[in-house]
Amino acid sequence: MKITLDRVNDNFHFELKNERGHIVNVDSRPEFGGDNMGASPMELVLMGVAGCSAIDMISILKKQRQEITSFKAEVEGERIQVGEAKPFKEIDVVFFLEGTINEEKAARAAQLSFEKYCSVAKTVEPTATIKYKVVLNGVQLDS
Repeated sequence: MKITLDRVNDNFHFELKNERGHIVNVDSRPEFGGDNMGASPMELVLMGVAGCSAIDMISILKKQRQEITSFKAEVEGERIQVGEAKPFKEIDVVFFLEGTINEEKAARAAQLSFEKYCSVAKTVEPTATIKYKVVLNGVQLDS
């Protein structure tokens, strides 16, 4: 896996491209000298957690022939000061699923994603606690 980065302006706007040609813009907020032309690197980490776990869950549920009519997630990260850096201390994920989906299968798909499959979660796990909830058809499932 390889990513290339090109600087777009004189501040912190970068264009990143993967080997397949997909482009992501990264920037910093104006209060930190950026121009707000893309997501911050730390926001990309949270996006990675959301995307990785969503792919896992949908894959698991499709194999179990569950009918997913809507899949959304919200991810929030709490950061702490460690020297000059501010890594994530805690990441909270809420999945919102709709469809004809068995409750136990939905809960198990989330559990398997975070405990076994999600490489992004496993990457941040040594420094951040990840908590998750599943809301199925408007009802929060027991964890």
